[in-house]
Amino acid sequence: MAQTLRTIAGHGWTSHSSKPAQNIHIRKPGAGFSFELTDEQKEFQATAHKFAVEEIIPVAAQYDKTGEYPLLLIKRAWELGLINSHIPESCGGLGLGSFEACLITEELVYGCTAVQTVIEANSLGQMPVIIAGNEQQQKKYLGRMTEEPMMCAYCVTEPRVGCDVAGVKTKAEKKGDEYVINGQKMITNGGKANWYFLLACTDPDPKAPASKAFTGFIVEANSPGIQIGRKVKKMNMGQCCSDTRGIVFEDVRVPKENVLIAEGAGFKIAMGAFDKTRPPITAGAVGLAKRALDEASKYALERKTFGKPIVEHQAVSFMLAEMAMKVELPRMAYQRAAWEVDGGRRNTYYASIAKAFVGDVANQVNTDAVQIFGGNGFNTEYPVEKLMRDAKIYQVYEGTAQIQRMIIAREHVGKYKA
Repeated sequence: MAQTLRTIAGHGWTSHSSKPAQNIHIRKPGAGFSFELTDEQKEFQATAHKFAVEEIIPVAAQYDKTGEYPLLLIKRAWELGLINSHIPESCGGLGLGSFEACLITEELVYGCTAVQTVIEANSLGQMPVIIAGNEQQQKKYLGRMTEEPMMCAYCVTEPRVGCDVAGVKTKAEKKGDEYVINGQKMITNGGKANWYFLLACTDPDPKAPASKAFTGFIVEANSPGIQIGRKVKKMNMGQCCSDTRGIVFEDVRVPKENVLIAEGAGFKIAMGAFDKTRPPITAGAVGLAKRALDEASKYALERKTFGKPIVEHQAVSFMLAEMAMKVELPRMAYQRAAWEVDGGRRNTYYASIAKAFVGDVANQVNTDAVQIFGGNGFNTEYPVEKLMRDAKIYQVYEGTAQIQRMIIAREHVGKYKA
């Protein structure tokens, strides 16, 4: 199947350059917006949906209960070509655009958000190398991920920093032809990654601007001096099978060849990666909302009160109508953000609008789904209890709902100042 998808991807999509910031999928100039998916896009979507329904959903509750890392599902997704879809063809990947990645993500999250979070964290870790890596770096670190199932991680977040990326405390000091790194991170896929994209401060001046103070590195996960902490398991509200851990870097030596672009370029690379990965994150929130709507709709048709199915009570039918609105409209938001990326345009404004709006809406839809289930919705024997717990993270990771509003306000007001 992976070869089939690779063949499909070879028709109608452009090849990729290995130069920094040049290898993102770009659509043909002037391509209009269309609500009709191509046959190739429908194939990707159908493959992902079939995998979600037949292989993820039957085991999702068990993974949620045990917290076990979903390695078997990851291997199967890799075999189907549903992981690493955006890796350039020059490195053995499918070279798909953001729009196609979003279609796949929405369907996988329909099955389980935790499983897709593991996959999407992989995408986030790879993205700095895709947009800023030179040919040698890309072939070495992206190429290996197409040869066998393996993970990487976006090593930016720190225990006391969170969304304040400019406040990163991890230090990298240049010594000869190497950098010596010291600091702490808290990341998804931390204990499973083969390599990390790591952001560290290389300018000792505390007043240096973020645009010059930080450098992006590729760090092998088995480097001496890396200490992997215990997994955050049942402390998490949801997405329990995701592997989130603290990572300590103590005198970790990284060769200068593993610097992305140049010293001081790290912050821009890290922020650029978010513009590319926020549309798929948003698509995941839509997939979760769609699953909640489907579960609530089926339950409302089966559950009877006062002698008739509860769906025939106007109060419930109106709730379903509101939920349907909150699935369809957010989908258009993430598709616009992805379309901008694939058109080669900066999508910061649209990506943050989609992320803020859909994160809120996904929580509203899942709360309503639990309400429609009534007391059963509060019970772990029914699926919506897990869906509601999983939804909250969409208002938190890859930039909180509040951070997104800060970005939207900045971008919006900036248009009037220009």
